[in-house]
Amino acid sequence: MTTAQAPISLYGFLRPRPERADEVRQFLASLVEPTRREEGNLEYHLHAQDDGRLFLYEVWRSQEDLDRHNATPALRHFLDHLLDFLEEAPDGYFDTMISPYPGESGDSGESGDSGDSGDSDEPHGLEKTSGSAPLNATNVLPDRVA
Repeated sequence: MTTAQAPISLYGFLRPRPERADEVRQFLASLVEPTRREEGNLEYHLHAQDDGRLFLYEVWRSQEDLDRHNATPALRHFLDHLLDFLEEAPDGYFDTMISPYPGESGDSGESGDSGDSGDSDEPHGLEKTSGSAPLNATNVLPDRVA
């Protein structure tokens, strides 16, 4: 067995252009269930804010899993044309999770009712590290020239 990597999290706000808000919301909502079935996805949540912003929260088993997700054709198109869809660059972060992820590394913990894959709006076990970087097409898709 190989050395376990710490989970990777992406989270932040996206402000769709008013004329594309419904399109962006529908597109991102259409990604939720298929993304949750992707290998290496631990969590994927989309939240709507009262001011029209969308909050996206993702946790991936590894950078490789996230890279594979970002290479899917529909998501790749969205990320390549991000500012056609959004009013401004996302206010987001890309971090390594430093707290234990439930069920990882043999941490048995107290299972109780926690089998409910987290319908809560609260992020699970994230600590912001000095390695945080704003989410943009360059660090989400490193091969893209900004």
